[in-house]
Amino acid sequence: MTIPTRTIRRLAEGTINRIAAGEVVERPASAVKELVENALDAGARRIDIAVSNGGADLILVEDDGIGMEADELRLAVERHATSKLPLSAGGEDDLTRIATLGFRGEALPSIGAVARLSIASRTATGEAHEIRVEGGVLSGPQPAGFRARGQSGTRVEVRELFFATPARLKFMKSARSEDLATGDVVKRLAMARPDVAFQLTLDGRRFLELESEGDLFGGRLKRLARIMGRDFGDNAAPVEIAREGVRISGFAGLPTYHRGNAQMQFLIVNGRPVRDKLLIGAVRGAYADFLARDRHPALACSSIAIRSSST
Repeated sequence: MTIPTRTIRRLAEGTINRIAAGEVVERPASAVKELVENALDAGARRIDIAVSNGGADLILVEDDGIGMEADELRLAVERHATSKLPLSAGGEDDLTRIATLGFRGEALPSIGAVARLSIASRTATGEAHEIRVEGGVLSGPQPAGFRARGQSGTRVEVRELFFATPARLKFMKSARSEDLATGDVVKRLAMARPDVAFQLTLDGRRFLELESEGDLFGGRLKRLARIMGRDFGDNAAPVEIAREGVRISGFAGLPTYHRGNAQMQFLIVNGRPVRDKLLIGAVRGAYADFLARDRHPALACSSIAIRSSST
């Protein structure tokens, strides 16, 4: 048996980023999710998403959030650089007070490592700048013609996803399957934020158009009915429960309004859409005495806020 004689070495930064990208960006819908979450964390009130060829050719996400200055753009595409992680009183990163959808600072550098990424951004008081990352190679930032002065926002354009890691392309499903996954991601995020307007275009065809319902809580059922159907809005009862430090609110379909599968069950924890077997099991148990075993309820708990038991 031959004993390996290779010595331990550090991987190149580009290799590290491409490996990390496999964990963060599994498919086009994953990239869309990360970019839309960034827009929400930036305070956007309108988010426009466009996808071409299932996301393999183009993913475009534009928002009207607070935007970024040129030096922030440069930092945004570095791994583990973020504005979302608060500092404790001692000046250390505080992982116990995370109030955003993202905080690890991995999404943009991961996408830039495997695709052709461009980001144009402008703050309300600054100039517009654009930065590009192609297969991990950075260029810019440089001045850009993006939005008028006083109008803040960011446009992220991802082209040729996985061109730098072609082996990943063979794991992509059909364009239709990828589009359905992207639509599901955007719908779930839109359910959590009825105060934000969303528009999703797939290959030039308008797939989803949701205007802001104005109020995060008052507009919740209107937003749910737009996504889940008017019948759900007419057959849903409000849910509001607080017990042992956990607060659950949302809308549950009446037992008389049931489905042949569980695809109309949407759960959101602290503003983040989740799929959790334990929570789905709890839903199934709650309806067990009212539905046949092959029927499933429809519901959307659009806010499950976990609070400290001391508050």
